[in-house]
Amino acid sequence: MKLVDHFEYGLDAPICLTWELTYACNLACTHCLSSSGRRDPRELSTEECKAVIDELQRMQVFYVNIGGGEPTVRQDFWELLDYAVDHGVGVKFSTNGVRITPERAEQLAASDYVDVQISLDGATAEVNDAVRGAGSFATAWRAMENLAAAGKTGFKISVVMTRQNVGQLDEFKAIADRFGAQLRITRLRPSGRGADVWQDLHPTADQQLVIYNWLIANGEKVLTGDSFFHLNALGSTPLPGLNLCGAGRVVCLIDPVGDVYACPFAIHDEFLAGNVRDKGGFETVWRGSELFTRLREPQTGGGCTSCSAFDSCRGGCMAAKFFTGLPLDGPDPECVRGNAELALVGAGANRPQPDKDHSRTGKRRSKSVALGLPAPSRATAVMVAPDRACDTSPLAGFGGL
Repeated sequence: MKLVDHFEYGLDAPICLTWELTYACNLACTHCLSSSGRRDPRELSTEECKAVIDELQRMQVFYVNIGGGEPTVRQDFWELLDYAVDHGVGVKFSTNGVRITPERAEQLAASDYVDVQISLDGATAEVNDAVRGAGSFATAWRAMENLAAAGKTGFKISVVMTRQNVGQLDEFKAIADRFGAQLRITRLRPSGRGADVWQDLHPTADQQLVIYNWLIANGEKVLTGDSFFHLNALGSTPLPGLNLCGAGRVVCLIDPVGDVYACPFAIHDEFLAGNVRDKGGFETVWRGSELFTRLREPQTGGGCTSCSAFDSCRGGCMAAKFFTGLPLDGPDPECVRGNAELALVGAGANRPQPDKDHSRTGKRRSKSVALGLPAPSRATAVMVAPDRACDTSPLAGFGGL
């Protein structure tokens, strides 16, 4: 049995744990997946965060992806960073660069267990700032200069691919090479504020082919966070990484108030599995929640199973389907075979609204949507974590204070 087949039944601990420490942020990106901006007064305290880190250490979670919001605006961020490293939990954190000063860059360069990911959604200020806000390109550039000057090589430059920046792929790679960094490109999902702009920002069908061909040519040196497995249907050469949805199987999200979601792209009550403040903490949620048990059951694939490319793309992204109003056992909204085009025409009226919004004074109205997952029929398999560290860290979302 292939390793990816084992992943379908879940692991004893997540290999790609995303933890959003705060919803507070100094930016207001139009595609922010967590609709960040204002701090939630209920967010986990310093001691509660340390208790979660202790639990991750016991579960042998070897690293965690930290984001937000903008995680560095938490006053205890650097304290929590040190605490995690001291307890054997490596950290990769995503930031817009606002607090990567020369002094902090030197601190980061001195640690082998901390990785930094700078969010940049345009290779020029014009393209980047149209999405992330005026001055955000300059802020990110200054942070990268500080990291490079301190000798911090190999940090990540994380790009969410949009209709406006697909043509800048070579420029992004040149920027990464200039700073001794590694480029990471991820897929735009219709989550959070991204639901409002997805129709206008997500790459066209022709651009999807451009991304696929570019990754085939450059993929060995570029990370993707397994974002583009739906593109595998375009050719006989598969992209590196998993080719299935890892939600609740190998990945999950802890949000600032301790809620645990199956997927970082699906911050919605329909994908809420529990809370780390509940009895038994995160471990009980991960290993025993009803939602995760159901997600770890073999999925039917619906109509996609009749497609010759099903084994390559496995039906695509669960969150992308959910937030565009498509059935979870149907084709991905960006299916490269065009199998979702007709379904998308009538899906708009049933599209569930994101039910978490920290960027606006009013709340979105949410709809209860049945997941349509099969009933449990077998026990969840428990496995040890593989030796390949997943780079999934979809934390490019930042909102305004």
